[in-house]
Amino acid sequence: MDSQKFENLLNLALDTPQAERDRSMELNTGYDKVDNTWELIIKYHGDLREGLSTLLALPQGEMIRIEELIAGYGILTMPESLIESLAAVEQIEYIEKPKRLFFADLAGSTASCYAPGSRIFNELSGKGVLVAVIDSGISYWNEDFRKPDGTTRILYLWDQVLDREFDQEQINEALSAGSRTQAQQIVPSVDTTGHGTAVAGIAVGNGGTGGAAYAGIARESDLLIVRLGTPRAESFPRTTELMRALTYTVNKAVEMKMPVAINLSFGNTYGAHNGTSLLERFLDNVSEIGRCVICVGSGNEGASGGHVGGSVAVTGRNGSVRSGNATAVGTNGSSMMTGSGGRLGRTENGVTGRVNLSDRDVSGNLTYVELTVGEYETGLNVQLWKEYSDRYRVTMVSPQGEYFGVNTDRSGRQTYRLGQTQILVYNGEPAPYLTSQEIYFDLLPATGSRYLGSGVWTFLLEPVETITGNYTFYLPSGTARSEKTRFVRTTPDVTLTIPSTASKVITVGAYDPVYEAYADFSGRGYLYQEQVNSRTSDSFVKPDLVAPGVNVIAPNRDGGYGPVTGTSFATPVVTGAAALLMQWGIVMGNDPYLYGEKVKAYLRRGAKPIRGETEYPNARVGYGALCVENSLPG
Repeated sequence: MDSQKFENLLNLALDTPQAERDRSMELNTGYDKVDNTWELIIKYHGDLREGLSTLLALPQGEMIRIEELIAGYGILTMPESLIESLAAVEQIEYIEKPKRLFFADLAGSTASCYAPGSRIFNELSGKGVLVAVIDSGISYWNEDFRKPDGTTRILYLWDQVLDREFDQEQINEALSAGSRTQAQQIVPSVDTTGHGTAVAGIAVGNGGTGGAAYAGIARESDLLIVRLGTPRAESFPRTTELMRALTYTVNKAVEMKMPVAINLSFGNTYGAHNGTSLLERFLDNVSEIGRCVICVGSGNEGASGGHVGGSVAVTGRNGSVRSGNATAVGTNGSSMMTGSGGRLGRTENGVTGRVNLSDRDVSGNLTYVELTVGEYETGLNVQLWKEYSDRYRVTMVSPQGEYFGVNTDRSGRQTYRLGQTQILVYNGEPAPYLTSQEIYFDLLPATGSRYLGSGVWTFLLEPVETITGNYTFYLPSGTARSEKTRFVRTTPDVTLTIPSTASKVITVGAYDPVYEAYADFSGRGYLYQEQVNSRTSDSFVKPDLVAPGVNVIAPNRDGGYGPVTGTSFATPVVTGAAALLMQWGIVMGNDPYLYGEKVKAYLRRGAKPIRGETEYPNARVGYGALCVENSLPG
């Protein structure tokens, strides 16, 4: 039974047999096959335990784990058989399943207007401000993260993989053990990828053996590190781990009475990208606890081929197409032809058959979106987001010309098979926090097949009654699919990854400091540029600004330094800069209220122009490039 209290993806997962979920890229995220339990993100009010009392009293109730986070958010771990009963719990307002998180990396001085010898460098170092890096962990024995006397600058390290917290005293004991091998007997936390070490080094590294030329931004800030957990050794962290980490971080900062700048260098592509998911709303709430700033990378999806947006023909309320309004994406044309030569004309809901797309007319009534699926792809999902007020027929055509028409007037799960590919379709409804509508396509190898059908797949959108006609398609993160799997003609705008789309975080894109030009991989903001400057609220402008993100020098996991590229490494430049502003304002007493949105405002105001950009803010670089010196008042 589908419930409007559950997000679309959770409804589809619960409606899908386990054998099919096992073949899906996303549907099993949050599910523990051994215990047959799910991890769920909830928004609730009142006494949650009282609301769950009936379920807790059941024999399976002893398997329910309740984690109350902050601001009315929580995580439930519970048997799949009991989830349907959550729809009747009055205290629970909405439920989502976890999503996978992907690090935003692609492979001289790291900051604008901040270099060794400058006035700002000499006067500000981040001292007295806590910098939190939530990532893959840290090589805590690295010289970059120590004080002059050799002791650690890390106040706390919570390793979610080990489920252990290590404090400064324990880390210092490990550092004095004599060797890394002996140190790991005391503090066994490691950074297996080096990603977190590089991020932390850019934000707060002191230069270690390389000296000031290799120093990060807030070189004297104290550190709080969270190594994100993974449910299995080969898997990615999930949004639930992130929510736990953020709760831990802000609570620690409040407990220690310290201002904190938090760095998040990862994200995912699932969602409406408009700040309405529970994770995005959670970050907005977290940003208001204590004296806090959250910096999030815009992701590396700008040039990955994973997004298409545009408008179908607009009919208005009378259902009559206005000429010239359609946007064809892919190959121009507008009508489908059947394989036998007869015109299909329009695709009816639920109809299947075979069609030849080579013969098309140009009436403009149909919009084509073409997707190339590479060979040996074992799974793929496609999100189509549209205005709920718009009604149009959606047809999916395989490379061999087989097609089906989605029943867009019936919500819930539908199943089709085209050749060696099985397609699960979920036609969603608006949610309490969401006005748009999602149609979700999950492509699985059909029974007896190992891979999806490769070649060019086509989505056809035919207007029935359209008011705006706007639509947008998303694929999974570029790191989760073949390079050959991408839309034929892509739209680089609206390629921010979630949660950089949260309103109250500082969203950071990347530019190339050598050419002082936008880096094309960096996630971009809104599709319709004319909307940005006409909006009444500047909270819709994303990214907020850009920072160096190409060949940034950072410490390696096992010592030494090397270049890294991606918005993962532009973000800690801004996180460190935020710590400097908070030191100047809060620690030095110049402005005790310099945190949250005020830091964002100062960084925006101080941003400098980028070569090739003529209007600000814009979808590529926001208000411009980070300039620490210009961002300080006075």
